[in-house]
Amino acid sequence: MKKYTQIIVLGVVLAIINVLSSSFYQRFDLTSDNRYTLSETTQNILSTIDNPINVNVYLEGDFPSEFKRLQTETRQHLEELKALNSNIKFRFINPLDKAEELIEAGLQPSRLSTQEAGNVSETIIFPWATISYKNKVENVSLLATQTTSTQEQQLQSSIQNLEYAFADALHKVSSEKKQTIAIIKGNGELDDIYVVSFLRKLSEYYRLAPFTLDSVQNNPQRTLELLKKYDLSIIAKPTEKFSEEEKFTLDQYIINGGKSLWLVDNIVAEVDSLMNTGETLAYNRDLNITDLLFSYGVRLNYDVIKDMYSSTIRLAAGNVGGQTQFQDFLWQYHPVINSKNEHPITMNIEAVNLKFASTIDTLKNGISKTVLLQSSPLSKPQGTPKIIALEEISKKPVPADYNNGDKILGILLEGQFKSAYTNRVQPFKSDAHKSESVQNKMILISDGDIIANQVHQGQPLELGLDKWTNQQYGNKTFLLNAVNYLLDDSGLIELRSKTIELQFLDKQKVIANRTKWQFINVLAPVIILGLFGLIFTFLRKRRYS
Repeated sequence: MKKYTQIIVLGVVLAIINVLSSSFYQRFDLTSDNRYTLSETTQNILSTIDNPINVNVYLEGDFPSEFKRLQTETRQHLEELKALNSNIKFRFINPLDKAEELIEAGLQPSRLSTQEAGNVSETIIFPWATISYKNKVENVSLLATQTTSTQEQQLQSSIQNLEYAFADALHKVSSEKKQTIAIIKGNGELDDIYVVSFLRKLSEYYRLAPFTLDSVQNNPQRTLELLKKYDLSIIAKPTEKFSEEEKFTLDQYIINGGKSLWLVDNIVAEVDSLMNTGETLAYNRDLNITDLLFSYGVRLNYDVIKDMYSSTIRLAAGNVGGQTQFQDFLWQYHPVINSKNEHPITMNIEAVNLKFASTIDTLKNGISKTVLLQSSPLSKPQGTPKIIALEEISKKPVPADYNNGDKILGILLEGQFKSAYTNRVQPFKSDAHKSESVQNKMILISDGDIIANQVHQGQPLELGLDKWTNQQYGNKTFLLNAVNYLLDDSGLIELRSKTIELQFLDKQKVIANRTKWQFINVLAPVIILGLFGLIFTFLRKRRYS
């Protein structure tokens, strides 16, 4: 009777444990980098989803073992999301059955090189997922597009980017655009075709509208009131002088809490002129904003940076069989910037490519200043006006001459800004006039072309892509991070800069020791099992004989 009582008690205890475990759910992340801990940003996004959301992942089928890891990590991440919100439903699909349909939908396949037993082969996979919510569909790229990385580094980047990729897509399909951005026009800013790549990306998160400052001449107070309705203004490479009324409008917009992103060329130096004549004159551009920036604590210098770490330009290098031969040459006036700090705006992004950038000086005031972009130690500023000629390519640089580097090319300003028109005559009267702002932010980059995408056969290319070398730079990610930060949308930035460490096998050692480890893996378990059987038999005979 006692035996049956124990069985009944054990059954009741197990039933209670099952009921409690279904009511209370908890997972423990024991990884050192908190790889499986969802951020507060992701949790906030998931809390807004109150309808079924379907996720299709095209990582099913036969593909390299390394990318099985990506499949496993993706599945685990989706399980974490589903554990927090049961509205999320996901499934893994073999893409080979619908390859043409996926390509038509913009889900381009990737070609991977794999190495097995010393043999190299290629495999095609579709590293994509699609998220459907209500009437919205968003494609999610699961494979990082870092052109300079090895395949292992690309995999690591892809895995550490998973949370951001899904959180970003969930944010797009589940939230309404609330914040607004004004694209300032009227002072010779870049044409739309040169900014369409970045603005198209930006429109996925915010509402955009062009805003022309010309109307300030006829109705300045009305212009200021309309501009104040925007959360952020982007001034992209102005080439014409700002009037005092326009400056006052921008100043009071900032003092009244408006965020601003200044992308300014302080000198005139264009690649088109250089290619046509072999040289170009770099001279000062008077935008009439020196006093405006000075009051905020920065000064744009009239110079151009020359950096030994630079991108290339393509030039004709000869003629073979009647065909012009082209070659890429390093062009030191197009610096490639790898940020030296760990600010969320610059963490884990590709190098940023600038063109004919000027240096920035900081002034002592109460504004907090964070350097975002700066030239390499092997760089030097050169005063303007100056003739820049292509023949400089043929001159071998002497590192000793480039010892005046680490110059500021991009900076973040945060604090209470003072109006440039304090104790000065105001161009027009405004009821919104203030002398000092509340806590505010702005970013100044000394290169207007940082936002300019290249154009090929009349079509805009992706921002940061060099059409000659196919090199992808981090301009788009940097500017997107900058806008996110200015608009206090910093949660997604933190996800984008999340870092995890993956351990990979040394393929050379694997190939060299292949036979040894096969022998160990096959025979060792048999030997251990045999020894266990002999010991067990011996002990059994000794006990019962």
